[in-house]
Amino acid sequence: MMGALRILIPILAYLLGSIPTAYVVAQWARGIDLRRYGSGTVSGSMVYEHVARWLVIPVGLFDMAKGALPAWLSLRYNLGLETAVVSGLLAIAGHNWPVFLWFTGGRGLGTIMGMLLVIFPWGFPWLLAFLALGFALGDSAPWALIGLLSMPLLARGLGAPLTIYAAIAGMTLLTLLKRLEANRRPLPPPGSKRWEVI
Repeated sequence: MMGALRILIPILAYLLGSIPTAYVVAQWARGIDLRRYGSGTVSGSMVYEHVARWLVIPVGLFDMAKGALPAWLSLRYNLGLETAVVSGLLAIAGHNWPVFLWFTGGRGLGTIMGMLLVIFPWGFPWLLAFLALGFALGDSAPWALIGLLSMPLLARGLGAPLTIYAAIAGMTLLTLLKRLEANRRPLPPPGSKRWEVI
């Protein structure tokens, strides 16, 4: 039974992560495809910008649940922190590359926040503070990355186990890959705009 759960929960984590919350809400509220607007990501920030600001709350909460639930189930059934981390990372991968939208998704920050709440709760306010700073400065993306890159310092200060460092590395890698892949959209023409995106 335990062996089956070790396989089943991570698979379900990816499928749960693949539920394109922002896309569904945008279709329901305004009948639009978020992939055709702005950065083309299927994310809460796109809902905030192109659909309705208040809808970012339910979208954000559901996206957080996508990361939190698989990690929590892994711990609830005593599958170990390692399985919780793998399940959370697969949920993030599902959000970023959802099978239900031909692998065009969001950036995974909400799902990362949900995973952190379960496996490393102090990481939640840490990353939230960097996101808030980025929001105040008008560009949260680089600040989210700084928050992730600096999180091992927090983990070290709190004496976190090595598995948490692996989780942070996985979150950072998935975030970087998504930023570079950008739903397979081409970079702007050479110039300042291209360097801004990079």
